[in-house]
Amino acid sequence: MSKNLRALSRRKGLDQNLFEKITEVANISLEDRESFLRSISDEFLIGTSSVYGASSFYDFLTAGYAGKKVFICDGTACLVSGRQRKLKEQLLRIFKVEAIGTKTCLGLCHTNAAFLYNNKAYSLDENDKIEELIKGERHYSGKFNTGTNSSDPVLINNHEDIPRYYELIKKYSPNPEAALKEIELSRLRGRGGAGFPFHYKLNSVRENCGIRKIIVCNADEGDPGSFSDKWLLEERPHSVLFGMMVSGLIGGADTGIVYVRGEYPGSVASITKAVEQLKALDLTGQNIMGTGFNFSFKIIKGAGAYICGEETSLLNSIEGLRPEVRNRPPFPSDYGLFGNPTILGNVETFANIWYILKNGGAKYSSMGMKNSTGTKLVSLDGAFRKPGVYEVVMGTPVNYIFDKLGGGTRYPVKAFQIGGPLGGVVPAGITGNLSLDFESFASEGFLLGHAGIVSIPADFPMIGYIKHLFEFTSKESCGKCFPCRIGSQRGFELLEKAVSKHKKIDIQLFNDLLETLQLGSLCALGGGLPLPVRNILQNFNDELREYFTDLQNKV
Repeated sequence: MSKNLRALSRRKGLDQNLFEKITEVANISLEDRESFLRSISDEFLIGTSSVYGASSFYDFLTAGYAGKKVFICDGTACLVSGRQRKLKEQLLRIFKVEAIGTKTCLGLCHTNAAFLYNNKAYSLDENDKIEELIKGERHYSGKFNTGTNSSDPVLINNHEDIPRYYELIKKYSPNPEAALKEIELSRLRGRGGAGFPFHYKLNSVRENCGIRKIIVCNADEGDPGSFSDKWLLEERPHSVLFGMMVSGLIGGADTGIVYVRGEYPGSVASITKAVEQLKALDLTGQNIMGTGFNFSFKIIKGAGAYICGEETSLLNSIEGLRPEVRNRPPFPSDYGLFGNPTILGNVETFANIWYILKNGGAKYSSMGMKNSTGTKLVSLDGAFRKPGVYEVVMGTPVNYIFDKLGGGTRYPVKAFQIGGPLGGVVPAGITGNLSLDFESFASEGFLLGHAGIVSIPADFPMIGYIKHLFEFTSKESCGKCFPCRIGSQRGFELLEKAVSKHKKIDIQLFNDLLETLQLGSLCALGGGLPLPVRNILQNFNDELREYFTDLQNKV
């Protein structure tokens, strides 16, 4: 069935994209939405139930969002900071309670007091008056730092001369194999979390005999605590677009799609402006710089669904289908967007490519570790004295990042969740065992992921943090597989009863639940949840013993 729907969506092409058409329902009055969705069904020759199914999936398109004027960030970093209550109290001086909604996450984790108003993001500093902030034009407030410990930064350097920046396309257009070779020599691994060697993806699509091939940039960074992709999209958009173009040159693709998280309106505006700059300079479209290479961009704005950060869900979303996880194989390099071979890459992954081609893959691989080369962007949240985005050489000790770059924390912190809501929870006392690379984290039972840091204050209850993780997974699950859809909700219910009704959780039952989630889930949302939960159970059992039976002996 999905192949038939995919084919019907494909016939209209990207210019009349089914997903973008469906998202227009957010601008339609509630009483007219049914007829509007039926008209889409007729236009695309797709069953009404399929259109309804897709539209009902996204947070921004639900009836509950209609009428909301301001949205408070309910991401993990804002939650643990404890500043959300004060923020809501101030907003209630201006807005009625029914006009205030929530969104996860706005990517302003460096301040921990973020909200969205009139499609613009704000952060409330300690001394801000909310009325003055809203009336003014100051957005993204709060202290924000950038820096690096690299003598030769890859990502944070600015490139003002756009035509000169893209001249490397001319150099490699006669010989795309040479570009692929440099990326292979660099040993660049995907920066989205899994750390998969990027040249494998490029080569797989290059060798595929598909008639049309497509590049997709996964800019749906939704991990609370991580805002490095957001920074790249807004401050270094051309590094991302260049990487996509070269990937198209290598893979034989003529189209690049940037799927941007809808909670990042500034990122949508910035990357759209960058594409317009390329059009004005004739650096996109047909016969770019006289090379015979054709490549065009399409920007698509998400509609509020964390699961779209999973690559196959993202593809389904672009196609206008319900963004559920696909079974693999086939992998996107064989059967991707609209059934075409597709290269999917993360924002930061693409942003590395200009440096690699300019300076050589060998030079890039000389930085960092043997199997974790180059540099990595790290996001430090508002608990740090110098929060922000830092470019760090792979293999740098984590404590150096925290203490030297971040300036240490402003208040006592007992643990750090590194790598998003599915990343490991690292007790503060053992961060000295870790260096910033894939192998170090894996050997210690953690996950590097996006390298976003959420600091858990010493006074924040760990039972509340576990409950939050289950609630987040339950809310964001695509619903396709039973372990994730049902297991996350059952876990949340057990934890809610333990907190509110003092009903102890049977630890054996809980461990069985975690095992089912890990082994039975289709993707890393349900499958990754047990990692941080087990980290917490193992390292904070004194704090959690009152909520579980026989905790110490059975974790």
